[in-house]
Amino acid sequence: MNYREESLKKHAEWRGKIETVVRVPVESREDLSLAYTPGVAEPCMAIHDDVEKSFDLTRRWNTVPVITDGTAVLGLGDIGPEAGMPVMEGKCALFKAYGGVDAFPICLRTKDTEEIIRTIELIAGSFGGINLEDISAPRCFEIERRLKEDLDIPVFHDDQHGTAIVTAAALMNALKLADKKIEEIRVVINGAGAAGIAIARFLLAFGVQEIVMCGRRGIICEGDTSVNPAQQEIAKITNRGKKQGTLADAMKGADVFVGVSVANCVSKEMVASMAERSILFPCANPVPEINPADAKEAGAYIVGTGSSEYPNQINNVLVFPGLFRGALDVRATTVNIEMMKAAARGIAACVGSDKLSREYILPPAFDRSVHESVAKAVAEAAVASGVAKIK
Repeated sequence: MNYREESLKKHAEWRGKIETVVRVPVESREDLSLAYTPGVAEPCMAIHDDVEKSFDLTRRWNTVPVITDGTAVLGLGDIGPEAGMPVMEGKCALFKAYGGVDAFPICLRTKDTEEIIRTIELIAGSFGGINLEDISAPRCFEIERRLKEDLDIPVFHDDQHGTAIVTAAALMNALKLADKKIEEIRVVINGAGAAGIAIARFLLAFGVQEIVMCGRRGIICEGDTSVNPAQQEIAKITNRGKKQGTLADAMKGADVFVGVSVANCVSKEMVASMAERSILFPCANPVPEINPADAKEAGAYIVGTGSSEYPNQINNVLVFPGLFRGALDVRATTVNIEMMKAAARGIAACVGSDKLSREYILPPAFDRSVHESVAKAVAEAAVASGVAKIK
């Protein structure tokens, strides 16, 4: 099947992937009096007296906007908010299908950081959490940071943290098969944008000791003022050996390669230069940094990509439905590192030792038990870390 052509046909047929469904009867005068006026005045005033009751008396407890400015849509780049709508709708459909979360696409026609922050702050009272999506770096870092400081509901940038969580889950299971310890491996991450930087920070929090980041000009080293401020910051906690050179130089002797960059930038020679039982996650979409078959031919022990065309798909869909389900269920005020670690462990645990293999390190996204596992783990972590309003 040509997925691109067939998808275009289907989108024309569907004319949207989500819709509003009425949850209450509106068939009689009594129905209208309860659901609308005059009866609705009572819950309005109850919320006026205590805004927290908006979670009990409206659908706020279960609603999340998927918000983009259209500047970093999939691998398509800055295509604009309207053009990003099919992706946002798709994400909303997955929120509902796998997490039971009511999600709505919000596509903003502005690239101004302050306008985006202010807009989200103004609409936040309608939602139980905020999912940021496809906002380009480095603005996305500031937007998320400010919103997490200002709002008392979970704010989650999936391109950063969803990618980091599922990558960590994949790495945990891959390391079991490769018989390597997380604190002893050396990781190379190619792509120092939102996803790459978030992956680096998360893997460090998980126990990785040695990470080398690479950007367009090669290895990123502390003190390099030619890179953006976010890359300068990540350079302070990575590449502690002050290694310099190209991506090829970075990969020599490395145990793990994570790619969130561009197609075909890794050669078979680079893979062959890595340590024994090397693990490669070339996740550029739609074409990975190296074809999995070429990587394996060059000696890679385990390969996972961002594509459904190959085994071991490293897919954010494994993360966000369950993560928001768990956070909403306990009315968490934020998404913290403990909740994200719990999500990664919840995903990894869904591949038992009887199923774990070099071709199967992650469960498929359509396995609903994964989302239930993530939701339970996240909710428990939120309660244990003191950010849950209900238990």
